[in-house]
Amino acid sequence: MKKKDALYQLLFTALALYLIFLMLRYPALALEYASKGLHLWFTKMVPTLLPFMILSGIMIRMNLTESFVRLLHPLLHQLFGTSRNGSYTIVMGFLCGFPMGARIVGELYEHHRLSREESTYLLYFCNNIGPIYFLSYVVPTLGIDRPLGPFLLMYGIPLFYGFLLMRIVPLLSHLCRPHGNRTAVPYSRFSEICSDPAQRSDSLLAAIDASVLSGLIGIAKLGGYMIFFNLLNILFQPFHHVNMQIMNVYRCLLEITSGIDYSGRSIYYAVLILLPFGGFSCIAQTYSMIRQTDLSVCPYVLHKTVQTAVTAVIYLFLYLR
Repeated sequence: MKKKDALYQLLFTALALYLIFLMLRYPALALEYASKGLHLWFTKMVPTLLPFMILSGIMIRMNLTESFVRLLHPLLHQLFGTSRNGSYTIVMGFLCGFPMGARIVGELYEHHRLSREESTYLLYFCNNIGPIYFLSYVVPTLGIDRPLGPFLLMYGIPLFYGFLLMRIVPLLSHLCRPHGNRTAVPYSRFSEICSDPAQRSDSLLAAIDASVLSGLIGIAKLGGYMIFFNLLNILFQPFHHVNMQIMNVYRCLLEITSGIDYSGRSIYYAVLILLPFGGFSCIAQTYSMIRQTDLSVCPYVLHKTVQTAVTAVIYLFLYLR
């Protein structure tokens, strides 16, 4: 065993023992944190995400995704250079929210409807807080009187980031190559071969059955992540001198939904800045959605960090103005 692996094992063993000790030392608090995660999962995540999971699964299995975005695809293709299924990913990813963007990318990639390159780029900007979640939970909890500005920043930044990623970066890369090595300008580089309409599709009943089962497994995983990451709030319980605002930021970094619920309006701007990142629970959920593929979560974390940093700079500018 390598020294690095042995160090990781020792570190995580110590952390697990410390967590077990805290659960035994503060059983009522551990129950409260776990119950909070379970309650938020059941009341917020299940009704808002499970129907989308089932519906999207049906559309993918019945090969209906291209028809769904027939009207929007020409515009999205011009902006982002996407295939039809790539356009579907953008629409559903932004409408449904964490972690549906990652789930749709993973499912389409597994069904060979997206290329690996397109799946990778889409993952970096199509997995965000959903607008229903933002307007029905974040806005009232934070007491945002004028939600239009935060709303536009919340979704405008990843959309612009996606445009830069899928259009400008390849163009600059193309222009920087030696003249003899240049190929055609990559404005339609995502092949439609992955969107072959002749691909086999399931019957309606088979698609519903498979999508319901897949959706239930997926939503159950999300519940487990929410409970576990909420439980990690107990880690700093013995340190009573920790500043409450720092604790609230830590809670949002762990699990954004419960973090917002605990902090309320006390860290208003910090919550708005952390929303694009989504918290470590959302990262774990994203990994869960793509773990059956060869897509990597590490570059995803890097790109979400960049988007969060851009959000922080903009809010800092607006706050100091």
